Parts: sequence; C-alpha cells; structure tokens
Amino acid sequence: MASYKWILYGTQDEGTIAKITLNRPERRNAQHEPLLREVNDAFLKAEADPNVRVVILTGAGPSFSSGHDLGSPEAIEWREQHPRKPGAEARYRHELEVFLGFSRRWRDLTKITIAQVQGYCVAAGLMLAWPCDLIIAAEDAKFGDPVPVRLGLPGVEYFGHPWEFGARKAKELLLLGDTIDAKKAEQIGMVNKVVPVDKLEEETLAIARRVAKLDTSAALWVKQAVNVTQDMQGMWNAMQTVLWIHNLGHAHHGELTGGKQASSANMREGKVSEWTRKADVAAGRQAGI
Repeated sequence: MASYKWILYGTQDEGTIAKITLNRPERRNAQHEPLLREVNDAFLKAEADPNVRVVILTGAGPSFSSGHDLGSPEAIEWREQHPRKPGAEARYRHELEVFLGFSRRWRDLTKITIAQVQGYCVAAGLMLAWPCDLIIAAEDAKFGDPVPVRLGLPGVEYFGHPWEFGARKAKELLLLGDTIDAKKAEQIGMVNKVVPVDKLEEETLAIARRVAKLDTSAALWVKQAVNVTQDMQGMWNAMQTVLWIHNLGHAHHGELTGGKQASSANMREGKVSEWTRKADVAAGRQAGI
C-alpha cells in the first residue's frame, strides 16, 4: 500500500481494481491542496499501473466531501507555506491547475473510474465525483453547489452543471443553493445507481468487477467516444470560459474587501469578510464549500 498522509490507496482483485479514499473524516473530507495533490498522484499512479482496470474514488466517514477547505489549521498552514503571488492572474493560474486542471485530468484518465458517494457531496465535492465515469450513491447522499449563494461566484471551478443537471435545473440549484437527494440525482441521470448505505461498498465493488472483466480497449473506446461527444457539444470550451467568470467573481469580491477576504492572516485572526464567513457550515471554520 502506498504511503500518503491525507488519502488511502490500495489495489485488490489481483491488482485490477484500485481504490482511492479521501481520509479526512473529521473535516468531512474537505479538500485542501495537499489532499488534492495526493488524489492526483494516486490517479496517475493507477493510470500508470498496467494491471489496474478500474479506479474507485470514495471518502472515509459519513460524507464523500464537503468541498473546499476554507479554514482548517492545516489548510491555513499550507497556504502560508506556499503563498501565491498577489493578483488575479496568480489566482487564475492556480485554479486552472489545481481545480479545473486536476478534475479534467481525472475525467480523461485512460482507466474507468467510479465515484462511491455517501452523505454530502457538495460544492468542490462535485469536482471529485463528476469527473468519474460512473457514480454509485448511497441513499443518504446529497448533491449541491451553494457557492453562488454563499460566496457570490457562479459555481465551482469544474463547471459541469449544465451537463450533469440540465440547463434549467442547474440554474435553479445554483440560484437557490438547494441540494438534491440521491434518488433525484438518479432520476436526472447524474447518478447511475442508488443503494442502501450499508450496501454501498459491496455494490460499488460488484460494478467495478463487472467493468474490470471488459476488454480494456473496449472500455477505453466507450469512455473516449462519450467524452469527445460532450466536448464537441462545447463542454470543455464552456468550462474554460466559466473559470474566467469564476475568477472575475473573486476579483470583484477582492476589490470590495480590499483583497483581504480570504488571506491566511485574516482567517487566523478572524478578520474574514461576511461572504467568506457564510461558507463556514461547520464549527471551527473547518467546513468545505
């Protein structure tokens, strides 16, 4: 088993199935940059392994992922140790690499990927689940993107909403900040299968084993055919454009707050603007968004 700090990685079934587990259950698997970099490394490790045919992505604890980590001590420490240059350009380059870039890379992985989702999969949690080829959800799973309501931005950086929800439902969920349950997500085609919570791991593994029996080239051709169809419909071009809009939102709020709305020092001292404070949906500023 590979050694990671924020995730778990291992293989089974004679190495044909790899499993990546987000391992910050005390933070509801909120994502800080070290976790995302480990997830990316694990996906690339699985891709480079000729034995691996299927990759399962899941989260430890009651929730898949609560989104971006906006203020845990370890997230603040990382940002202080890896400061970005000031300005909108530096933020854009960072989000292009770590958020949109990573998610796009996982979406186009040359292995079949399955998201095993329980509990909350909200905001940036969607950027982990949506790039996967299949999503198997527990009955208690909830999906949503409250970023527009809480942060004043158009949505998370991997803007798959119109393709995952449909255009009109995407607008409704983004404008109202609501979540949808697993059964509704299945009805609109975002989730492949909904299973009881205590059967989630078993059912996901069963599906992974069925896929792992396919000829690897056939599985890859299916994946690439569907992905390129979405891209020809404009999905990738739209995502790149929306990331610009997303960063315009950051610049707008930065100007209103003097650029102090999310600095590590202000977070540590509690001097966070109201729009950032509203994103803290759990005590101790540990929640994601």
